Amino acid sequence: MALPSAWSVMRVAIPFFSVVSLLSMRLVGASQDSGSVIPAESRPCVDCHAFEFMQRALQDLKKTAYNLDTRTETLLLRAEKRGLCDCFHAVH
Repeated sequence: MALPSAWSVMRVAIPFFSVVSLLSMRLVGASQDSGSVIPAESRPCVDCHAFEFMQRALQDLKKTAYNLDTRTETLLLRAEKRGLCDCFHAVH
C-alpha cells in the first residue's frame, strides 16, 4: 500500500489544526468573559432554540421542495412540448 505524499497530508493537516486552534481560542475567550453572564431567567431555553432551528430548517425544506416541484413541472412541460413539436414535424 502506498503511503500518502507529504503534500496530501499537509492539505488535510493544516485546515484541521486551524479549526482546532480557532475552537480552543474561542473556548479560552468564553471562559474569560465570565463577567457578562446573562441570567437564566432572560435566556431562552434549549428547547426553544431547538424549536426555532427546526422551524427554520422546515421552512428551508419547504422552499427547496417548492423550487424542485416548480423546476420539475417546467422540465416536464418542456419535454411534452418538444414531443408534440417532433410529432407535428413528422406528420407534415
